[in-house]
Amino acid sequence: MKTPLTEQDYVNAAKELNCEVAAIKAVAEVESLDGGFQSDGKPKILFERHKFNEFTKEKYSKEYPDISNERPGGYTKNEHLRLEKAAKLDRTAALKSASWGRFQIMGFNFAMVGFSTLQDFINAMYRSEADQLKAFVQFIKANKLDDELRDKRWSDFARIYNGKNFHINEYDKRMAVAYKKFKK
Repeated sequence: MKTPLTEQDYVNAAKELNCEVAAIKAVAEVESLDGGFQSDGKPKILFERHKFNEFTKEKYSKEYPDISNERPGGYTKNEHLRLEKAAKLDRTAALKSASWGRFQIMGFNFAMVGFSTLQDFINAMYRSEADQLKAFVQFIKANKLDDELRDKRWSDFARIYNGKNFHINEYDKRMAVAYKKFKK
């Protein structure tokens, strides 16, 4: 089992973002309940087939609609199997098409969150929740989301963090509820 985040990790991140620890914990809980790793030690991921479809210019959508499709979804209990299947077709596009770890940072954001290569990002996502948290902090800074996080403007935060369809999964409402829980 990988080392989970400590309270001090959260305190340091909150200080860097000038926000409350409870706000960061709320995002972490909504993005990946129970931590950034599966029981087998692999980082939690969601493989986004619509991103793979986009990155491969629909090259595999007819033959492999489960992993290459213009529509999001198709999630399974073992997302790493879907990722592996896609990686056999186009490794780079596959790795960019998954969201990774405790904060579910998309692979295509690797440079934005401070990594010089996609592989460096993937290695960090496998290494520790602390590295996953560092990527989250960089994502927040790069997207100037610290105000939304600080002010608990969950709808604005979720729209940028989770995309324009954030309301479908009620990310904003779920973060607000989680924040209240952690604030106690």
